[in-house]
Amino acid sequence: MPSPAVVLRDLTFSWPDGATPIAGVSGALGAARTGLVGANGAGKSTLLRLVAGLLTPTSGGVAVTGVADYLPQRLTLDTHLTVAHLLGVRAQVDAVRAIADGDVRAELFDVVGDDWDAEDRARAALGSIGLPDDVDRVVGTLSGGEAVLTAVTGVRLRGADVALLDEPTNNLDGAARERLHELVRTWRGALVVVSHDRELLELVDETAELRAGALETYGGTYSQYESFVEARQEAARRALRDAEAVLRKEKADRIKLQERIAHSERRGRQDVADARYVKAAINDRRNAAEKSQAARRGQANAKEEAARAAVDAAGRQVRDDDRIVVDLPDPGVGAGRRLAVLRGPAGGEHVVQGPERVALTGANGSGKTTLLEKLVGGDGLLTDRVGYLPQRLDLLDDAATVLDAVRVGAPEVAPGVLRGRLARFLVRGDAVDRPVATLSGGERFRVTLARLLLADPPAQLLVLDEPTNNLDLASADRLVEALGAYRGALLVVSHDRAFLDRLGLDAELVIAGGILSRSW
Repeated sequence: MPSPAVVLRDLTFSWPDGATPIAGVSGALGAARTGLVGANGAGKSTLLRLVAGLLTPTSGGVAVTGVADYLPQRLTLDTHLTVAHLLGVRAQVDAVRAIADGDVRAELFDVVGDDWDAEDRARAALGSIGLPDDVDRVVGTLSGGEAVLTAVTGVRLRGADVALLDEPTNNLDGAARERLHELVRTWRGALVVVSHDRELLELVDETAELRAGALETYGGTYSQYESFVEARQEAARRALRDAEAVLRKEKADRIKLQERIAHSERRGRQDVADARYVKAAINDRRNAAEKSQAARRGQANAKEEAARAAVDAAGRQVRDDDRIVVDLPDPGVGAGRRLAVLRGPAGGEHVVQGPERVALTGANGSGKTTLLEKLVGGDGLLTDRVGYLPQRLDLLDDAATVLDAVRVGAPEVAPGVLRGRLARFLVRGDAVDRPVATLSGGERFRVTLARLLLADPPAQLLVLDEPTNNLDLASADRLVEALGAYRGALLVVSHDRAFLDRLGLDAELVIAGGILSRSW
């Protein structure tokens, strides 16, 4: 059996404020393709950063076979850099070009090493994912999806022993997503990918779940993992029912025993009252009865406590995962109320009117996010009650606490009331007072979503740019339920076709070549 690519030994990591997303985790990740799953806030991104060596464990350790290469969930790109920088071959390409021009400095040869064909390999890799093979193209000209796809290609091109990808399908349109899927299908070496993309998770060799401070690895794809977990949960629920039945029986037996003992004690007192026995005989009988009754009580209590412990143990095996629960207020939008006019830069427009649900679609780089930003900035907006969820989640002040960040949208709501409402977004206890800068990607998303949906007065128009990017699958289901009950207007950009299909859209707009048109 091949050695694992990553081994975790009692791994613990705590942030400076005391929050501990990883606590005593042990386990191993194989040398093939692994899908790392878990609820938002479980610590998946933190775990990847620990494996990559970007964070130092508070205790315990991480052992990696070879070198790890990490692609973060949120790419922070210098838009003045080039595609070659993003691919990680800028230095080699420049050195080879300089040598070809006659520069024979020794340091240039050191930079090149054996990578004389770095530019050719980079161009071929770009062509394989359907992007122009210009390695000197400026990153600022790439769409978000193109940047992500290029960055993933760079990880593969560099050929690290262990590749770590955090939500790589975020912001990718259907065509780009399929290209990424093909990269994963043909990946050589160890790959650990965090994703909420079901299709991507069907391409892995094993699925690892980070949950409640434990890492457990299952052989097979995400659907096989789901089937295994459900079968095990059904067995756990049966075991819990059986344990509860035993507890009820032991409790009933104890009560019956107490009734018999009480009856025996009454008889003893009656015997004394009737003076039918001499005093010594009565005392002997009483002492023997008390010893017997104490023993029987002890046995009954022990059986009941054992049954109760069995119920507790069985109950711990039954999952009761927390999920976001969202209940949106009525924003009071009449059927004829005009809320926004969406205009394509090269022509075409659509009026968002009443509680209309509209999807804006188009290929990566077509300008969807730019169109939303212009609208939210006031170009065509006909209401000032707008809730905007940006793709990059950069609306929050990193220095603010979670509570203060959410109060920006609801300044008149009492802090105690907001704390109760934040709990429905799984932000509870001390987490409410944590600085935004310490939040994980999933936690940051929930806080941003909370500020948007807990605004007072409520938004009449919700503008959502890729809202499922950072949601676990269960929370995405809850978001769909909440938006289904929302009585305001909804304008959403998403490459998640399944999510769009569940929203009950009234219209789908397509932007291509700067022209906005209605597809149906």
